Amino acid sequence: MIESKSEIRVRYVETDAGGVVHHSSFIPWLEVARIDMMDNVGLPYHQLEKEWKVHMAVLEMHLKILKPAYFDDRLIIKAYIRECPKVRLTVGYEISRDGVLIATGETMHAFMSNEKKAVKPPRSFTEIMENYF
Repeated sequence: MIESKSEIRVRYVETDAGGVVHHSSFIPWLEVARIDMMDNVGLPYHQLEKEWKVHMAVLEMHLKILKPAYFDDRLIIKAYIRECPKVRLTVGYEISRDGVLIATGETMHAFMSNEKKAVKPPRSFTEIMENYF
């Protein structure tokens, strides 16, 4: 299993008129956590794009908001991968504030070539991932 934690400080622009974080603000936070996690395991996203000519397209995204978040909250986003990717990569997320879970999520990604065709992940990518499983 791969696991990583990222910290987010809620910005004022991410809240609605009632001072609650707008649901759309959660999506970029998941991406921040996913990119951090990939960096932490030695698979920076820019390497996928530049060296391996591969992108990770989002196929599905699920988000369940359990409790509201507010301006200036410090949130911890845990991103994790439970299975070694073969064709698709699934990433889970848990967002917490002061140790209390406030949201969960999941994204599923397909590896795509620069020509926008589905491809298997590069062998180098798979080899690095296999070290964690």
